[in-house]
Amino acid sequence: MSEKDLLEKDEIFSKVLRAGRRTYFFDVRETKAGDYYLTITESKKFTHDDGSFHYKKHKIYLYKEDFDAFREILTEMTDYVVEEKGEEVISERHQKDFKKEAIGANGESSHNDSFTDLSFDDI
Repeated sequence: MSEKDLLEKDEIFSKVLRAGRRTYFFDVRETKAGDYYLTITESKKFTHDDGSFHYKKHKIYLYKEDFDAFREILTEMTDYVVEEKGEEVISERHQKDFKKEAIGANGESSHNDSFTDLSFDDI
């Protein structure tokens, strides 16, 4: 059996969640004994100054015997975060506040759109 056949047999069911620079892969896989387990992989894209990029991946293996406890704690933790901080993402709220400050009370931009000529000698 080829490596491709082994990979196809190993992956039973998959879902992907794209979230900005992060992608989450949820994969049901099969053990050698024929049972199923879940892998959750976070893949995060990093871009170098030259435009090239690489991915860092982190993987969690979750087995059936841990599903109930994992689900319970995950629900408790996510509920806590939402109860304490609400559903709005704070970084988005800060961006809205920044835009309000930039526009100002009169509806005009408070940023000066003109450019200043500088030479490296001035710095």
